[in-house]
Amino acid sequence: MFQQLLQQIQKDDVKSLARCISLIENEHEGYETFLQQLPSSSTKIIGITGPPGAGKSTLTDVLIGEIIAQQKKVAVVCIDPSSPFNLGALLGDRIRMSEWYNNPNVYIRSLATRGSLGGLHPKIIEITDVLKVANFDYIIVETVGVGQSEIEIAGLADTTIVVVVPEAGDEVQTMKAGLMEIADIFVVNKADRPDADTFVKNLRQMLAPSFAQKQYHIPVIKTIASQKQGINELVEKIIAHQQHIQTSDKKYWLLAEKAYQLIQHKRMNNISKKFLKEQIEKTAETNIYRLIEKY
Repeated sequence: MFQQLLQQIQKDDVKSLARCISLIENEHEGYETFLQQLPSSSTKIIGITGPPGAGKSTLTDVLIGEIIAQQKKVAVVCIDPSSPFNLGALLGDRIRMSEWYNNPNVYIRSLATRGSLGGLHPKIIEITDVLKVANFDYIIVETVGVGQSEIEIAGLADTTIVVVVPEAGDEVQTMKAGLMEIADIFVVNKADRPDADTFVKNLRQMLAPSFAQKQYHIPVIKTIASQKQGINELVEKIIAHQQHIQTSDKKYWLLAEKAYQLIQHKRMNNISKKFLKEQIEKTAETNIYRLIEKY
């Protein structure tokens, strides 16, 4: 079944792609063998992350438009926050991206975090690997944006874009250790707001110490996504970075991080919040330290 789906996916069959992703999400029998047989792909993943309210969805929307204007194809995975009780998505499909849903060159999939602390979906690595074998030029993953735990995107994306806004000065100071580590490109969105230039200057000063130790200098791009300003420069920086990583060891760290995440998920495969809740109800155990000792 999976092999037949793969053949259809490589022929641009969107329904087969959607079905295959659902089967992997639900760990259908044979999915692991299928993943082991996936052909290699050079398609790059662009990760878009940052604090809530920074304009990630709007930026993603206009980035899709720029890619389509270049006669390219793009797959977009939007990670939505999930309910802590039933693990379902709270936002669902993004209204801002509604104009692209019927475009044959755009594939959009919304996924819930399902309780994952990293702002991603537990099967995001497997899902993006399936998307890679389809005929897309780019894959964009937009995270929920959940603070410092969003650094998980760095283990998935070839190019990680961190989106911030001018008034986020104190927030960036708080999160800067994680953000400085993961950002390949900084985007200061809503750059028409007061003190945007000052914020950009301060951000570049914060980045300056790392430039002496790296060949690659992290660019800081000003955008006004709602007006489609700065997007051309952003695309240029994305392309430049992806050419850079071909000659760096980041791609090996990416693979190592992905392998680590997959091993971690596999070891925890038989344990879920739902399972633990059932065990607590069944045993009436209130001391969680006694409970976890069993596992």
